[in-house]
Amino acid sequence: MSFDDGFKKSSLKTAEIYERYGLSACINVIATAHLKNFELPNEYHRWPVGDFGLWNELQQRGHEIMPHGYMHANLSQVSFEKAKDLILRCLDVFSRELKGFEPQNSVFNFPYNASTPELEEWLPTQVRAFRTSGDAINQLPHREVVRLTCISYGPEHIDEDLKSKVDELLSKPSGWLIYNTHGLDDEGWGPLSSDYLDELLKQLTSMDSVAVLPAGKVLSNLV
Repeated sequence: MSFDDGFKKSSLKTAEIYERYGLSACINVIATAHLKNFELPNEYHRWPVGDFGLWNELQQRGHEIMPHGYMHANLSQVSFEKAKDLILRCLDVFSRELKGFEPQNSVFNFPYNASTPELEEWLPTQVRAFRTSGDAINQLPHREVVRLTCISYGPEHIDEDLKSKVDELLSKPSGWLIYNTHGLDDEGWGPLSSDYLDELLKQLTSMDSVAVLPAGKVLSNLV
């Protein structure tokens, strides 16, 4: 699961639930969402978000914090040069504010999972990999992989849809499910219930054939 937008309450609850099972959550945040002059891109961003004080704290606790855009612009709807500028500004903020952040080791999570062929060709010169829309179940990764695909669901609760995708993964001989989630319970677009997240992690951690890892950790483990 790949949690977007960085809602404060949801991120703290997500981290708490993951920690019950000795796991690291994958939390992707907007570089400027915590600033007072941030303009909400839509109604699904109206909940309070964390700042880099919180992101550094959660990273220290073992969770993965990755970039999700400078201002949550749809980068497929602006010029190539504008999109590059927004990505570079996002990475610059992360480099300044998130301890130990190195762009070349990061996963850039496209806002709205909306990329373009031009951006997909250029972005690997800046980051380790990127996440965009596509199949929910990726092939097991290799060292050269840079394009990670995912699905999302909303605006209603996603528990049943997520369960169906997990069941699909478990029916296959192998695969890597990347499911784009947002907030918990009542926050964000397509929220996930905290009770189901707890239930799901309990189920998955009991299975020897399954690993629950954030994307950056998966890629850093490749040899």
